[in-house]
Amino acid sequence: MAVQPPPPPSINPHQMNMLRIVTSMAWSDGELSTTEVDVMLDRFSELFAQDEQQRDSLKSELRDYVMQNIPLEELTPHLQSQEERELVLHLGYEVIASSSRSPSEPNINPEEAQAYQKLKQLLDLPPEVVQRVEADSGQDQQQGLVEKLTEKLRSFFHGRK
Repeated sequence: MAVQPPPPPSINPHQMNMLRIVTSMAWSDGELSTTEVDVMLDRFSELFAQDEQQRDSLKSELRDYVMQNIPLEELTPHLQSQEERELVLHLGYEVIASSSRSPSEPNINPEEAQAYQKLKQLLDLPPEVVQRVEADSGQDQQQGLVEKLTEKLRSFFHGRK
């Protein structure tokens, strides 16, 4: 019996691509913890749903998509502007820098560092833009990762449907 793909999501393809890129970075160390999944689903559902019932429905709907580990090479060509590529770089950096698998491991482990280098290469941003994004990301770490990511995503998608 063939595995059925999940039904199309209620968020638009543009929003879905952003979710998948963030998810791909979270998968870069070979693990996706329940906590990481819950945080991503909570934040994306807050952005794209109007009320609690819609948020719960959207979280359930997107869970199957978050569990898919899609290569960055398949996702980044769908980014449409430099603004999107910068946001993805920022989100990617934030995701990998947010936690470690164990207390003895650095926040960014070798697998995550390698995935981040690949992301930078695929996005093909000017070096000065990469430096600015990384500097901004370092400041964001002190302000609270989840809140900052939610703020950046909300700002980016405001007015996009």
